[in-house]
Amino acid sequence: MAERVTAGRADGLITLGAADVLWAGLTADSAVPTASAALTRSPARAQAGYVLLGGCVVATVKASGRWSVVETEVRRAAAELNAVEMDRQDLVRIGPFRDGAKQEHHEETPLRWRRRIARELQELNEPERADGRLYHLAGIDWRHILVEQTCDGAQRTWWLPRAVVRLLDMAEHTETRWLRAARTRQAGTTVAESPSRHRQTRTVDGRPATSPNHPAVPLRPYNEELKGHLYSVLSRKPGISRKVAGWACAVCRSAPAAVLDHCHEHGYVRAPVCHSCNTQERPDHLYSNHIRVGDHYRRLFHTHTAQWLRHWHRCPGCRARTTLPLPHLAAWTAHIACRSLRPTHRDPRSSRGRKPCGALRVSWTGSHHAPGSCQFTVAVDLCPSGEHRVLAHVSYREAAEQFRTWLTETAPAVAAEAGPDRLDDLPTQIRPVIADTSSEGQALF
Repeated sequence: MAERVTAGRADGLITLGAADVLWAGLTADSAVPTASAALTRSPARAQAGYVLLGGCVVATVKASGRWSVVETEVRRAAAELNAVEMDRQDLVRIGPFRDGAKQEHHEETPLRWRRRIARELQELNEPERADGRLYHLAGIDWRHILVEQTCDGAQRTWWLPRAVVRLLDMAEHTETRWLRAARTRQAGTTVAESPSRHRQTRTVDGRPATSPNHPAVPLRPYNEELKGHLYSVLSRKPGISRKVAGWACAVCRSAPAAVLDHCHEHGYVRAPVCHSCNTQERPDHLYSNHIRVGDHYRRLFHTHTAQWLRHWHRCPGCRARTTLPLPHLAAWTAHIACRSLRPTHRDPRSSRGRKPCGALRVSWTGSHHAPGSCQFTVAVDLCPSGEHRVLAHVSYREAAEQFRTWLTETAPAVAAEAGPDRLDDLPTQIRPVIADTSSEGQALF
């Protein structure tokens, strides 16, 4: 039987059952679907001293033999979740990937939502467990927003809205800081525990004064501390993951950084970024020499152009060449240089009356290390006038020249910092890691 939330107890404790009802009621109209048993059903662990609700940690207290939480904390977590705007069309691929080990992060946090989802989806054919299979993560009912797609009619891929990926990454980061703060306090405590150890001093707003949900560890801005470092060297250093997690994302500057974004052509670190910005920056290809040019390129080349160009040019090799890495240059060529060639059709919902048709795609042969043989092919898939309609063939040299002209007009400050006369940070010997697609090996990574 569901427990009723008692009115007038906003500054006191409520049981986990009552908190479940409160959470479900407060988030009923949220853009992000939530679960009704977020505090009592796996993977919530009240006995560990906390539960995750969205991107917040809510401390649990055992009083009178029952686990409880502060009502104002649940309301605060619900308010933060309700403020999240979600675009169901803006998707981020969460798996499966070729190298699953590379997708793991924050190993010290029990949430590990990517691993949980992967395991859940891979075990769909197994009998239901007696204790119930997990259906929520941090109070979010991810099943209702998971999108499955197939690649080449064979491999399944899993996608979630970008806003939810940001939220779950924030939950992992917050949980990690909570656990570190808890261990630090536990190690520094010299007074023996008393029977009243579960009593906590509360502030005027009802929040536990010693709650590790609010550790005084602000994210520090990234100030080019990793400039010129090789990713292959830096990624092997002990403790680098913990150091990266202490930075704010160098692109959005709001979310905690989680990975080191680096140039796959020259092998140099660009900056620490959050998972959402990393997937937004990554070309939409499936480990081959073609790219699907989706809507997110409008952000990269229109709304936040200077910011992204400056980020890409953190690689000394790309900055000296005044261009982009091969996959990014291919996407730019299709999205900007060949925009006028893309066919359109009538759209009664648009004020202009027309919209581009089909799906834009660009592929390439050769390598930027041999510009004379490297060529881009821009095409439209599923075009009404042809299943695969080729729009243009553009050589690498021509695409690079067009990009340099566009860069000077679009982001003059970025262009002024690049070019062959800006060789201060360029290593004497660049270490390319991208394979020549004219040879047997066609994998980019």
